[in-house]
Amino acid sequence: MGKRGAKRYRANQSGRGGQRSQRSDPQEIVKQNQSYETYYNQVLHFEDAEKEEFWKALRRELPSSFRFTGSKGQAISVQKILKERYVPDITSIEYEGLPVEPPTPILWFPDQLAWQMSTPKNVVRRFAPFKSFQSFLVSETSIGNINRQEVVSMIPPLLIDIKPGMTVLDLCAAPGSKSAQLIEMLHGGEEARIRKVLGDRKRQEGREMSPHGELLEDEILGEEQHGDWSDDGRSTGLLIANDVDYKRAHMLIHQMKRLNSPNLIVTNHDATMYPSIKIPVDAASDGKPRHRYLKFDRILADVPCSGDGTCRKNPSVWKNWTPGNALGLFSIQVRILVRALQMTKTGGRVVYSTCSMNPVENEAVVASAIERCEGVSKIEVVDCSDRLPGLKREPGLHEWKVMDKSTKIWSSWSEVEREKELHGEEGLGKLVEGMFPRNDFPFDRCMRVYPHLQDTGGFFIAVLEKKAGTRAKPDNENRKVHTTPSVIAIVNEIEAKSANGIDSNLGIEALDNFMAPREGANAQDVSPAARQNREVVQDQAVDISKHELYDEADDFASSKRLRTRDGLVEPAPRGAEDRQVHWPPPPGAQLEVSRPEAMKLTEPTSSQQGSPYKAKANEKQQFEEPFKYLDPDHRELQIIYDFYQLSANFPRNRYMVRNATGNPTKTIYYTSALARNILTTNEGSGLKTVHCGVKMFVKQDVQKEGVCKWRMQTEGLPLVEASVGEERVVRLTKRETLRKLLVEMFPKVDGSGWKDLAEIGARVRDITMGCCVLRVEKGEGQDEFCERMVLPLWRSLHSINLMLPKEERKAMLLRLYNDNTPLQDHSKDRFIPTAQSKVIIGEDAGKLDNDLDADNYADTDSVASEVANTIPTGLGQGALRQEGTENVGAELKEPEANMGMSIGT
Repeated sequence: MGKRGAKRYRANQSGRGGQRSQRSDPQEIVKQNQSYETYYNQVLHFEDAEKEEFWKALRRELPSSFRFTGSKGQAISVQKILKERYVPDITSIEYEGLPVEPPTPILWFPDQLAWQMSTPKNVVRRFAPFKSFQSFLVSETSIGNINRQEVVSMIPPLLIDIKPGMTVLDLCAAPGSKSAQLIEMLHGGEEARIRKVLGDRKRQEGREMSPHGELLEDEILGEEQHGDWSDDGRSTGLLIANDVDYKRAHMLIHQMKRLNSPNLIVTNHDATMYPSIKIPVDAASDGKPRHRYLKFDRILADVPCSGDGTCRKNPSVWKNWTPGNALGLFSIQVRILVRALQMTKTGGRVVYSTCSMNPVENEAVVASAIERCEGVSKIEVVDCSDRLPGLKREPGLHEWKVMDKSTKIWSSWSEVEREKELHGEEGLGKLVEGMFPRNDFPFDRCMRVYPHLQDTGGFFIAVLEKKAGTRAKPDNENRKVHTTPSVIAIVNEIEAKSANGIDSNLGIEALDNFMAPREGANAQDVSPAARQNREVVQDQAVDISKHELYDEADDFASSKRLRTRDGLVEPAPRGAEDRQVHWPPPPGAQLEVSRPEAMKLTEPTSSQQGSPYKAKANEKQQFEEPFKYLDPDHRELQIIYDFYQLSANFPRNRYMVRNATGNPTKTIYYTSALARNILTTNEGSGLKTVHCGVKMFVKQDVQKEGVCKWRMQTEGLPLVEASVGEERVVRLTKRETLRKLLVEMFPKVDGSGWKDLAEIGARVRDITMGCCVLRVEKGEGQDEFCERMVLPLWRSLHSINLMLPKEERKAMLLRLYNDNTPLQDHSKDRFIPTAQSKVIIGEDAGKLDNDLDADNYADTDSVASEVANTIPTGLGQGALRQEGTENVGAELKEPEANMGMSIGT
């Protein structure tokens, strides 16, 4: 299938394309499929009793599951709220005389940071404690502290064995739940290491260090022996998360942004031919820079699959399953795994996973890829039976059968060959030798998870370790020699179709084999980077399911499965998928206007004339602003250094902007050193990067001269706060003071207002205008905190304001205080209309409220003065609601504010 197969799994995917799938009501779907059940009854060798449990489990609804995310300390603190506040309330509930089962931890998941709940929805809706628990889940999910994720989806990252400083690639990453686990592992212990380094420096300077917090103290002890200390405790590892679909890549970015990592790059490439990435090395003796290619320590290949293990959460699997789903994906999956093994360094690991139970997509793919990479002497299947104690799993299959598109079951490749000799190719074109079992292969080291074992979905995982360098062999599956001469095979197939009353014009597989496209023979001789830019236009798409779909990804839960002709979920016929599209068309050839590829074809440039590859239309290639790194001595950076008194120990050569001019006009990003090296070295090389870096500083319009216009962002604050000088730091210790700042937006500090701010009042009264760091310190008293926090604070002319989105304020109030108090916006006191003014009501008034929402501004006083300047002389504040002034505030809004975030987010 080569590039054609890769193209097919890219095209028109409902999951990958970002469009909402048409999901059926689970209650309306009949959970029966004779072919599905017949096949797995023969392939999975269960005893009768276990077989019954297996099918019962598949027909039950899947329990809800979720995972606590972020740093270990942060995740445990949120988990503690669940265990101490909500679980006891739910445990006290009885329904129909029996106690209701509360949420329970997944015992094999480290630190019990994954939980599930199987309580029926009709019970959940009936009792108040569940409503409170649901509010907690929703608020923490909205700010990224909890991630809804299927239990089996959590397994592959736990087996990949990430260590500090590693480079990791997630080849098929969207929607991002597994990528989130990987990036959390790369940053494991980072906060503790940074605090330790800072503490040591302060002690050397004879200064005091604020308390770490209980959880951080324990982490510091663990990091002293095994931590990543080479960059002052900052993580030096890197995760590249890739997805072939541009829209899904941006969904991935949305998921990953919650974790605020400068060690993340998101790319948009076909995983079957992912390009090699250059990294710099020391300059040669002639002074010219030299490069080598990046090899990864770990690669996750969570490949597109038929998804037949997901029928508990995607009931449409029952009605849509056909054997052709797996047959059409086999070659793509092999190519993805081979490419992963090529890019892995010696001693590195690849984790291959699917949510399919079909051995054609699992054991057969692993064996075929290893054979192409010179066998088990070079690629070892790692035994993980001792990992994740408590996880019930079964070993991989040694024997299995293959069902063809007509639902006939074959036990061996020799049977298929005999059938072809006797009756031709009809119905067997998709079957290849690699789909069948091999002798003397360690399939038992693979891992299968079945739904009835621990009330989960179905899943397959294999961990592969590269023992030595390999050279991948060409894929010969599509170049097999037919024992029946091609012309005779064509005649036989036409006669067979005619005898059975089938129109031979619908497609003749033998003819397609006879007229195989020429480019396939040379596909393996082309470098991955070159092939990435020489894609072939395809007619049809194959049914694909990328199983990493949950919560927000549930809209894609018909799962990356592709719908082909007549709405059937099955691979395209051989003739449709493999026929080459020529340019220019041969005389008399017609392209139907209704076909997507007919709309996309563009005449190639002179450099493309004669090429067997088709240039992809640029209409779907989205424009991405370039990544430009700033000179450490840039004037705007000098302003930031001086205002925040940033320590010289914090890196100054990792600041980046995203515009062609390379000037900081709006936002300054921060990346890790390795991410910077990759972006700068591969600029213009064809590496399609769509995201890198965290927002560190954003420009803010302020009216007072001499105030730094660059405010710190919540995303980057944890990275830089330890390096901020004391002149821009406010320390808070009392719980009630933080509660006041969360509930009240823009409390006043001028006049006597500062006296209402308890221990921070005098400090915020005296600090100069601009952004500063609010450090919530650990204390021992009842009204103090057991863990430290860091938040961005803006000091305005007359007030202060926590620069947090409203949803995060509400989530913190609920988590820290179990409080649902409505937020109070004091800035709107300045815009209340007088009784004498003409007031606009209805839609216009609502529009003005939105335009002047103080949550959109860090410096509400500046906004007030701007608005006041637009009011004709002699009119009071009531004029703000008079006709003709509705859009005043809208003109002052920043783009970020329009995304629903307050200043500082």
